[in-house]
Amino acid sequence: MSDQLLTIGELARRAGVATSTLRYYEELGLLPTPARVSGQRRYPESAAGLVGVILLLREVGFSLAEQKALMASRTVALDDWQQLARRKLAELDNQIAKAQTAREAIDHALRCPHKEIFECPTFARVVAGAIVNTCGWGFVVVVGSGSFGGWSGCRGGRPVTCW
Repeated sequence: MSDQLLTIGELARRAGVATSTLRYYEELGLLPTPARVSGQRRYPESAAGLVGVILLLREVGFSLAEQKALMASRTVALDDWQQLARRKLAELDNQIAKAQTAREAIDHALRCPHKEIFECPTFARVVAGAIVNTCGWGFVVVVGSGSFGGWSGCRGGRPVTCW
């Protein structure tokens, strides 16, 4: 890697973000304060990789505050960094499971031979699985005629019905 310094505009173009975004990241402490040449910010080429990390973390659901904590803890407290990373991994696994369930429901709805999708027991099972995954309730789907029917199940030993 060369020691070429980038202006804020060059870095913004490479990273695909606005210059104001880079200034904001700098203000938050996500980007280190750059050197100044004749009063202009000059970033090392490695800053493009750091902006890429910030954008990747944003895409997978890290808030800016979480990103700052993650980056700060990585250099001072490895246990804190690992704890935050493990928590975010669990959140990502949950998001992936929800997305897979939604994909399964949509895919089935497109292929389902039932004229009314809410009459389909397979679709009802997929939806019931989504509710169990979301709230942890052990629901059973009741499929009605002409409508989706209702949900019934139990939580903590108490019967629950939702129509």
